[in-house]
Amino acid sequence: MNKEVSKMFMVCVVLEGIITYTNNFFVTTEPHYQMVLSLIFGILIAVAYKIDLLKLVNIESNIPYIGSVLTGILFSRGSNYVHDILKTLNIM
Repeated sequence: MNKEVSKMFMVCVVLEGIITYTNNFFVTTEPHYQMVLSLIFGILIAVAYKIDLLKLVNIESNIPYIGSVLTGILFSRGSNYVHDILKTLNIM
């Protein structure tokens, strides 16, 4: 897959995750405890182990830890979600 297409795809996937969480937290009125815990643990694990999937497709930020935080958001979506992303990007 073309590197530029991989970058655009990764950014779109991250934005989709952020929009989904924003919609669930601020638009709907139901409590989403499982989603909140998943988000907290996903970010905590990615930051603690310095995992940055965006860096794998050469998207780096000048803001420390932002790549790990965004990776944590992807992780919080679940293993099938992340596996499908990595498979699409030909990383796995």
